[in-house]
Amino acid sequence: MERERKVLQQTVAVLAILPVAVGLYGVLFGQALTGDTVSISADSHFRFLSGLLLGIGLCFWSTVPGIELKTNRFRILTLLVVIGGLGRLTGLAFTGVPSLFMIGGLALELVVTPVLCFWQMRVANRYANALGVA
Repeated sequence: MERERKVLQQTVAVLAILPVAVGLYGVLFGQALTGDTVSISADSHFRFLSGLLLGIGLCFWSTVPGIELKTNRFRILTLLVVIGGLGRLTGLAFTGVPSLFMIGGLALELVVTPVLCFWQMRVANRYANALGVA
């Protein structure tokens, strides 16, 4: 039980590096990542969304200590990520297939993050049962 909790903590800590790094890059450099010329308003919107991504990654890091007690926070963060992934999926339907990097993001948003959420729930339930609070 303790080993599974530690592996979950390590997995979340490592995977949260992605939204933190990509979000911070987007905040600092705007759409330089894509190399596309965009309007000032589009750049502002991109930086705002990058800030949200950065915040989501930081909030996932905040679940690592005592992860077995952070089910509600983990679920809310997962919901936000899945909603973002559904938005990306909608864009794929309307505008076509984006870069492989974006497809990877879509897989993280709609597959990996929900799997992590179920894993966190499993660990939390095992701890609750062991402590007799379930």
